[in-house]
Amino acid sequence: MSLDWTIDAETRLVIIVANGDVTRREMETLLDELISKGAVIYRKLFDGSRGDTSMTSEELLMLGVRFRAIHAQGRMGALAVVVPDHKAELVAQVLGMLAAADRPMRVFRAPALARRWLESLAK
Repeated sequence: MSLDWTIDAETRLVIIVANGDVTRREMETLLDELISKGAVIYRKLFDGSRGDTSMTSEELLMLGVRFRAIHAQGRMGALAVVVPDHKAELVAQVLGMLAAADRPMRVFRAPALARRWLESLAK
């Protein structure tokens, strides 16, 4: 599995780390878990600095439809995405879909900066 995540209900924080090729099935499993745990309203840090994907445009579009359906259900937690410059184009389409939600969202180059920003929103 290329995605690892922890959901901390006490701090209301989700940490997601991508290592290797992330598939649509893995993303769907993550989304199912966030919904079942009531964690879509939690702050989320997605560290994609060591991740990649071979998803097709069609698969990305289908994920986008799912993201928007989740967004339409209500409040979303802040999202910090970590991605190196050379992978920005790879995730640009997904980030555009995620930006549609009414929530704070920022892109970072380092996980520590992303975490610091998310912690500032918890206060």
